[in-house]
Amino acid sequence: MITANTIKRGAKNGLNTVIELAKVIIPVYFVVTILKHTQVLDYIATIFEPLMKGFGLPGEAAVPLVLGNVLNIYAAIGAITSITLSAKQITIIAVMLSFSHTLPVETAVSKKVGVSVALVLVIRIGLAIISGLVLNLVI
Repeated sequence: MITANTIKRGAKNGLNTVIELAKVIIPVYFVVTILKHTQVLDYIATIFEPLMKGFGLPGEAAVPLVLGNVLNIYAAIGAITSITLSAKQITIIAVMLSFSHTLPVETAVSKKVGVSVALVLVIRIGLAIISGLVLNLVI
């Protein structure tokens, strides 16, 4: 049976989760939005456009990919929401990051349990690249 205490605990835990996520997503959203209104994001987009083209992504999509790989998924979400992407492009980024998110932390964990760091990186980054290329062709 659901009690008032259970609802209270659930609401408190839910609110704490929202606050923790907001601490990452909101600042990233604002920084990327500011970059979008300067020449910085245009410069980043120009540099990464040739690489991102194979995935069917614009150059500025490199920002959420880098943030998701280096920091976490929530930083990538903040960046994704601040740039204009189609549903296809968001799907491609999401699937790519599902394989390769938070690389420094998860690679360190893998190393602690005795798995080869090089193997983990090759598999995770390789799957992200392959999935991005395939999805670009299929979707």
